[in-house]
Amino acid sequence: MRCYACASFLAEAAMLPNYLSGILLFFQYFSLSALMLTVFWSIYTFMTPHDEMALIKAGNVTASVALIGALVGFALPIAAAVLNAVSPLALMQWGVIAMLVQLLVYAVLRIFFRTLSEDLIADRLSVGLLVGSLSAIAGLLNAAAMSY
Repeated sequence: MRCYACASFLAEAAMLPNYLSGILLFFQYFSLSALMLTVFWSIYTFMTPHDEMALIKAGNVTASVALIGALVGFALPIAAAVLNAVSPLALMQWGVIAMLVQLLVYAVLRIFFRTLSEDLIADRLSVGLLVGSLSAIAGLLNAAAMSY
């Protein structure tokens, strides 16, 4: 009597190397994505007149919400770029575009909200939610607009 479950398991086990054939690309794309996120985080926090990490360590929820929104807003188009990238170079090019969009969003928000930094320092959650949400929305639109 033949065990069909065993045969199916053995067939899938024989294909296991095929599942892992893209592991090097996975590490390459993941590493590039993490590197770009780190670069974005560094530029973004350098660009702001307040020290996000000091505010967050002091318990400022507003600064945390605004920063998380910006990071998510950058990560969304990076994820879209990874899904569609034909090469690591293409991923990096779209990553630079995503970074510029997010930094532009922050610059525009600073124009419309002259007291943005002071509001974040004062822990005005409504401002942090707005900034974080608009950053995430811009990232979502940015991700959707990426085409190859």
